[in-house]
Amino acid sequence: MHVHTTRFGSVAIQADDIILFPQGLFAFAQHRHWVLLADSANAAVGWLQSINDPRLTMAVVSPRRFSPDYRVRVARKQLGPLQLDQANRPFVLTLVSHHEDQLTINLKAPVLINLDRRLGVQVIVADEQPLRLGVAQTPEPIRKTA
Repeated sequence: MHVHTTRFGSVAIQADDIILFPQGLFAFAQHRHWVLLADSANAAVGWLQSINDPRLTMAVVSPRRFSPDYRVRVARKQLGPLQLDQANRPFVLTLVSHHEDQLTINLKAPVLINLDRRLGVQVIVADEQPLRLGVAQTPEPIRKTA
């Protein structure tokens, strides 16, 4: 199958590449089906691409590249949509934004993905974390291919 995007053109994906976000993402609740694409120019950056809206894509990175001790602390019920078993841990990503001439990551509202079940959720962490942590370095790869 192909996903048509404004950023990447037509991208071939498999049905099992699609990640279901049952509650959507914050500010995009109606968009529940996404695919994680690699960036051919920067292996450290991924792109969450909406399956239903070719214009809607968001850059994501691993938060631990910029905050090595970062931990996601949330109420267990917030993890419910991921259907994790005791052996699984979620794959953690943060959204990248551009604010006042710098790139920032949002450590307050990470995106969590159960890679086995292809389920995702965006959560608000319980502890104090920055909404906009400035990033000045090139992050290390989070995955090799989309």
